Amino acid sequence: MSTSNKLQGKVALVTGATQGLGADIARELALAGVHKVFVIGRGREAGLAVAAAIGPNAAAIEADISDDAAIDRCIQIALKETGAIDVLVNSACIYDDAGLDSTREQWTKTLNVNLVSAAIFTQKAAPHMQAGAVVINLGSIGGKFGAAGRAIYPASKAALLQITKNFAVTLAPRGIRVLSVSPAWTWSPAVERLAEGSMARADQVAALTHPLGRAGRGEEVGRAVVFAVSSDASWMTGTDLAVDGGFSALGPDQGLSAKAWFDRVAHTG
Repeated sequence: MSTSNKLQGKVALVTGATQGLGADIARELALAGVHKVFVIGRGREAGLAVAAAIGPNAAAIEADISDDAAIDRCIQIALKETGAIDVLVNSACIYDDAGLDSTREQWTKTLNVNLVSAAIFTQKAAPHMQAGAVVINLGSIGGKFGAAGRAIYPASKAALLQITKNFAVTLAPRGIRVLSVSPAWTWSPAVERLAEGSMARADQVAALTHPLGRAGRGEEVGRAVVFAVSSDASWMTGTDLAVDGGFSALGPDQGLSAKAWFDRVAHTG
């Protein structure tokens, strides 16, 4: 399935890859020529389907990464089959978030998956990674801005952006790079549900807050990950790649001048 040799011979592990952005990232890594990409996530049939669609350079591992033993098993399988771990993409996340009304159980469960599991997976994989290896944490615009009615998901993503910096500095002496990739609204199961299955509808609504006038596509996020883990980005670590259609370039004024806002209020009374 490979259309490029950019990552030829590399071994990649992608968590949360049984659907959505994780699956898209795994697919783009395969297209970039990785020797093997391990599709990690809950749901055996879903994982097998994603791996089968990618091709022979993909394999599925069913795992709940909130369990340390499951993380160990993922690493052991990858090492046994390939002898190496060159790329780790921490993409797994859940969206159980009731904002200010979130329970302790919701906080603990979501942070455990979105943040702690990424940290532990990195901790356990790093000893098996050589100079030139890369860890990618999937961030989000949600971790950069305030949003009414939300709390846990944005907090988990903000913390993920922070540990990207910490781990980058920690692992730099070993030649291991750590970066984050932060999408804005991207066509994925969550956005698909909001748009009631209509990509055109998603693009229409996203155009209100994204300067490029549409929602993102999973392959666009995946290609950014490919760049980040390739030698093209060899002088980059501890930073975030915004793959957001210009969303983060806007402030609360949505990129409009003060005059534009006064004119809008005047016209609406």
